[in-house]
Amino acid sequence: MAAKNPAVIGLLLQEFRQKTKFVGVKAGNEYYLEVAKEALPEVSSYLIKHLRASLATMIGNDERGINGSFRLYYYFAVNFEEIFIVMTIAINPTEPAFPSITPSVPAAHWYEREVQDMFGLKPVGHPDPRSLVLHHDWSQGTHPLRKDFDSDSLEKMPSPDYHFGEIKGSGPFYLPVGPIHAGIIEPGHFRFSVAGETVLNLEARLFYTHRGVEKLAEGSTLAGVLALAERTCGACAFSHSVSFCHAIERIGNVQIPDRALSIRAILLEMERLYNHIGDVGNICAGVGLALGTSHGNRIKEAILQLNQGLTGSRFLRGINTIGGLKKDIADQQLASLDTQLKQLTEDFIDLAEVLLDHDSLIQRLRGTGRLSLVAVQDLGVVGPAARASGCTKDWRKDFPYGIYGQLDFEVAREEAGDVLARFKVRINEAVTSFKIISQLICQIPTGPVVHPVGELLPYQAALGWSESARGSNLHWVMIGPNNTVYRYRIRSASYCNWPAVPLAVQGNLVPDFPLINKSFELCYACTDR
Repeated sequence: MAAKNPAVIGLLLQEFRQKTKFVGVKAGNEYYLEVAKEALPEVSSYLIKHLRASLATMIGNDERGINGSFRLYYYFAVNFEEIFIVMTIAINPTEPAFPSITPSVPAAHWYEREVQDMFGLKPVGHPDPRSLVLHHDWSQGTHPLRKDFDSDSLEKMPSPDYHFGEIKGSGPFYLPVGPIHAGIIEPGHFRFSVAGETVLNLEARLFYTHRGVEKLAEGSTLAGVLALAERTCGACAFSHSVSFCHAIERIGNVQIPDRALSIRAILLEMERLYNHIGDVGNICAGVGLALGTSHGNRIKEAILQLNQGLTGSRFLRGINTIGGLKKDIADQQLASLDTQLKQLTEDFIDLAEVLLDHDSLIQRLRGTGRLSLVAVQDLGVVGPAARASGCTKDWRKDFPYGIYGQLDFEVAREEAGDVLARFKVRINEAVTSFKIISQLICQIPTGPVVHPVGELLPYQAALGWSESARGSNLHWVMIGPNNTVYRYRIRSASYCNWPAVPLAVQGNLVPDFPLINKSFELCYACTDR
């Protein structure tokens, strides 16, 4: 007997019976609905307001070679059911436009602008239709993710300059910062509107180093795209590789060996550890507290060296593969890891106690860079930045993948939404990661670490995910002929969180910006891809 659809699907179909059509279930929990194009905003709003869904990601795809149309996929996560409602619409190439859902679902604002840049599909009614990814040195009418895009035929025909928003009234000054910065950080342009030292508005312009990862993936082998996935972000290499593998494994219904699932989780938590502990040190650097910076970097370096010993890579590259792991990690190595991490746990807890008892540090962090829960929910903020504002979302719990559904751990959460709250969430999450790794090592199963993946049917697609140190990384893959990739879409945690930084900066002083920015600890590269 076929399983019944979740109640939310029935409610949605009943409410919009003339405007939606149930297509089917894919990858176990992706419920596809074909939606009338004109009904897209209305149905999206209903999902958010009445079914407690949230927009997880949006994918544009050039399917003209398959079915003669472009297609959009809106993934709405329904956490309490552990399902995705995937609203999909076809767009006729002769009318490359669709109604924007951004006015009612603000989290869609970057997705729809990116689809406009990369596919030439116009989001009608979008409140900010400026270019997002393509800067003014790209020729007008150039859309790189269309299948007929030819990079060899590009001509230098600059489009109009980008216009920043203006603050009305007398008195505001505009302070440009970047895109080139001191040190080795990546490029980003930040335009402050200030009255004295108080920030009235901040507008961030990113996407200066677009690498074309998604374009490079087209037609490539699965192994080749896995190598790209691992290089999406230096700091979250393993979680990105897990997300990509997860998508392929869901398409092929591959059963990963238990030992591989356990080791994957250990490595995911090791990645979370070195990021969170390093970020604690970086926040201390933002206030000039050298003690916190030095010891944070010292413990981070110790964890990176443990990564090197376990996998041969400080950043955990080269061990993951579709179906499991490329190589096993011996029980003796895992036992040694457990012993060394117990020492580092005590070391880090001692450091955290010193920092949380440091009055000057706490006073500097408290109340700085507040981000409200409403802003978190509206913009779809993820990870520690969301949990520091009272949100409980963590994909290890909400959509358990791998072995996480069998683990016992608490999700760290704070309410204040300021730099101090984000600081505390990272400390508490790091302590939890130490415990998770010890729990996994104590019950590590025996057996193989890889299950081979066979031939996959072309044009099947699925979403893969992981909860990285910055939040959920989502990878969507559509398979092409002969186990190649037809379309690859990456939605990193940083992509969701960058638009929240300007909101957290408003009303603070200009010198607060580096500290607030460090408390989000976002990546430019995996935003840009």
